[in-house]
Amino acid sequence: MNLSRRSIPNIITSIRLFLLIPLSFYLSNEDYTTALYIFFVAGVSDALDGYLAKKYNWTSHFGSVLDPLADKALLVISMAILTLNGKIELLLFSLVALRDVYIVFGAYLYHRKFGKYKMNPSIYSKLNTFFQISMVTLLLVSLGYQHLSASIFVTLNWIIYLTLFVSTLHYTIIWGGRYFSNHSPGELPQHSDK
Repeated sequence: MNLSRRSIPNIITSIRLFLLIPLSFYLSNEDYTTALYIFFVAGVSDALDGYLAKKYNWTSHFGSVLDPLADKALLVISMAILTLNGKIELLLFSLVALRDVYIVFGAYLYHRKFGKYKMNPSIYSKLNTFFQISMVTLLLVSLGYQHLSASIFVTLNWIIYLTLFVSTLHYTIIWGGRYFSNHSPGELPQHSDK
């Protein structure tokens, strides 16, 4: 019974991954109202599985990998389709994607040199992810429910550009400095943004 209870956060996370299929369908067909509902449900599921995992210590290595993967997939796919639909600037999405590739490549190099290492989330990366999620959420609200002022999105765009730059610079200084110092990295900023 305990095993099944401990699996609840992973089951919720798996459901969130499956929600990518209908979300992608409705975004591609520009049915932003339905897409908004699905995106909202996915967000609630993220909060719920995180709460259960922390409150009852229902954690696992599988969950620690699956949860940030589901979150990142949800955000990246939503942004990619909205970019293809002309609702998000191509430059913004390109820089977001390049940053992710850059950080994943850096993490791979660390793994090759030091093996496994514990990581903690960077406050700058958390902020960047928060504003990306805010932009997608408000954009879906504006497109599918109630039109919002364009100035909101102009402001969010610039904030995302700024936090992209700061978080990437922070990763480069921390990871790069410790990599070339040939010392074990210990605790490093986490790309999962959790």
